[in-house]
Amino acid sequence: MGPFPFSAIVGQEDMKQAMIMTAIDPGIGGVLVFGDRGTGKSTAVRGLAALLPPIEAVAGCPVNSAREAEIPDWAKVTDRAIVEKPTPVIDLPLGATEDRVVGALDIEKALTLGEKAFEPGLLARANRGYLYIDEVNLLEDHLVDLLLDVAQSGQNVVEREGLSIRHPARFVLVGSGNPEEGELRPQLLDRFGLSVEVTSPRDIDTRIEVIRRRDAYDRDPIGFLTNWRATDMELRARIVAARAALGHVEASEDRLRDCAELCVALGSDGLRGELTLLRAARALAAFDGDAAVTRDHLRRVAPSALRHRLRRDPLDDAGSTTRVERVVEEVLT
Repeated sequence: MGPFPFSAIVGQEDMKQAMIMTAIDPGIGGVLVFGDRGTGKSTAVRGLAALLPPIEAVAGCPVNSAREAEIPDWAKVTDRAIVEKPTPVIDLPLGATEDRVVGALDIEKALTLGEKAFEPGLLARANRGYLYIDEVNLLEDHLVDLLLDVAQSGQNVVEREGLSIRHPARFVLVGSGNPEEGELRPQLLDRFGLSVEVTSPRDIDTRIEVIRRRDAYDRDPIGFLTNWRATDMELRARIVAARAALGHVEASEDRLRDCAELCVALGSDGLRGELTLLRAARALAAFDGDAAVTRDHLRRVAPSALRHRLRRDPLDDAGSTTRVERVVEEVLT
């Protein structure tokens, strides 16, 4: 039975848009999804990965290398055939040890036999896919730091007793959590590319439609997947086309000025806000089939790119999303 179709998720448009943007341009960075339980966070990650084109990889490679030449020297790979694999989605459980996440280096075997004896971890399996962390706000700080560093560099480096192992670890980090159970540190918040807030729908008809679709999927998953396949494939085609067009989407000097003025008006620290806002807007333009970034693209991605980068303002009771939307209206008039 396949995952619940991404296209069949009711509502949650901000979350779906953010995940689509990172599928088009993984360089945007991870997605942080904060909100109520049971609002489709993990369902969306698995559904999106399932509709993306399969990746081509060496069959026996533990890091999903695309070509034989990219297989790490420590990997003992016997089956080197190129096969198609679904886009990986790897769950990182809260209680995972650092060795399980980054991989374990067998120092004794390395010293006695001279071999790079390495047991790859979750980061190896997530290469070229998604790493999903539920309750990311409860994960130990040093692990979150490590994950964000690896996600940004695209390399996992394990060093023990003067020995060093490295392998590619390019993945989209998706973290979800409930803000009532603790917040992420501001410097970690800033490292996530996009942030979205999800809530349980209040509208009765919307809730009924959620129940109807989930019930139909549970009773006849094959039939439900068949009914939604065409819609998912249309979305896949748009994402693939957007990936191809991404490098050709222009951003004028005026749009760069808009990005800078928005971030200055919001008081966001550093320049990561501008860069993420521009990348997300360019991905959205490519998804829309547009040749250049417009103010409309900036308006649509600004909340997810900037809401988690705001300094706390004790004199402003408005939520972060409201503050971003207010400044967007003031600056992009």
